[in-house]
Amino acid sequence: MHLVQVPTDNPSEHALTVNAIQRRSAVVIQKSLAEGFGLTVSEAAWKGRPVVAAPVGGIREQVEHGTTGLLLSDPHDLRGLGEAVNRLLADPDYAQELGRNGHRRVLRRFLTDSSVLSFARVLSDTAQNHQ
Repeated sequence: MHLVQVPTDNPSEHALTVNAIQRRSAVVIQKSLAEGFGLTVSEAAWKGRPVVAAPVGGIREQVEHGTTGLLLSDPHDLRGLGEAVNRLLADPDYAQELGRNGHRRVLRRFLTDSSVLSFARVLSDTAQNHQ
């Protein structure tokens, strides 16, 4: 395990550092205490990495527990964090399955094309309901 303090004063360097770390990681942990709809989880999933995350903010929308990643019971659950990471490290096939499923979920739900199609469906349904 490596802990890294990524630069925050240089957005480009920050993005490159996070990208490099995610691509080399066996498991990506996002243990936020609060979150809007940060993309760290989706970025890791897109790269096929299994994710262990706290169930806060938009992370709950991005991770399907047991299918595309593992969600902790709460952001302060250190025992659960250790158990989840150990499970994925001990079972690389399961970790790879979560990574593949996460990649598919990002492709279906969070890319611009997916968002445009979802918006078009809402408009179409709304138009049909008002006829």
